[in-house]
Amino acid sequence: MHDNDAVGRHRTVEITDSEFRLLFVCTGNICRSPFAEILTRHLLAERLGRRVAARFRVSSAGVHAVVGAAMHPDSRAQLVPWGLHGAAEGFVARQLRSAIATSAHLVLGASPEHRSAVIGRAPATLATAFALAEFARLVSAVDPGDLPLDPVARAHAVVEEARARRGLLPPVTADHDRIPDPIVGDADAHRRSSTLIRTAVLRIVDAIAPESVAARPG
Repeated sequence: MHDNDAVGRHRTVEITDSEFRLLFVCTGNICRSPFAEILTRHLLAERLGRRVAARFRVSSAGVHAVVGAAMHPDSRAQLVPWGLHGAAEGFVARQLRSAIATSAHLVLGASPEHRSAVIGRAPATLATAFALAEFARLVSAVDPGDLPLDPVARAHAVVEEARARRGLLPPVTADHDRIPDPIVGDADAHRRSSTLIRTAVLRIVDAIAPESVAARPG
C-alpha cells in the first residue's frame, strides 16, 4: 500500500488555519533536531515577524533521547553565526512519544530511519512524517503559485503538495537523505551536519515564508 493510499485511514491530526505544529526528530535530541528547531524558529520569526511566527509551534524530540540533557556544545556552537547560541540556553532533550508525533502536522526526521521509527511509534503519522532532506527535495518541486499566501495555510498546503509528490521524483539512495549523526565526531562533524540541516531548512522556510510575500509587522 502506498503512502498516498493510506492517508484517509491513518490521518488523525486536525488541520486548521490557526496554527502549524512542526516536530524535528533525531536520535538523542541533543545535536541535529535541536539545531533544526532553533534555526527554523529563528528564520520564521525573521521572515514573518514574531506575532505571525507564533502561530508556528516548532519543537523537537529524540527516538532514544538523552532525556534532560542540554544541547551538545559542538552543535550549539554552530548557532553562533546566526546569533542564536543563547537561544539554546534552557534547551532540554526529551523522548519522542506517540502523542507528540501525532499532534504534529509535520514530522521531519534527520534520516529515513528516524521517519520509520516515528511511524513505528505512531502509525497515524504515515502521511505526515518525512526525512528532513527528503521533504526539502519534495518542497523544491512545488510551484509557489499554487500555494495560499497566509503562512499557516501555506504550510499545510506545502505538506499536502510534498506528500502528493512522494514517489514521483527521481529516486535517490537512503544515504542521500541521511544527515549523519555528529555525536561521536569532532567539531567538523557537527559543522557538516549543521550545514546539511541548514540547507534543508532554508528550502522549507523559503516555501512556507518566501521573502517576497512574508514580510509582516511585529
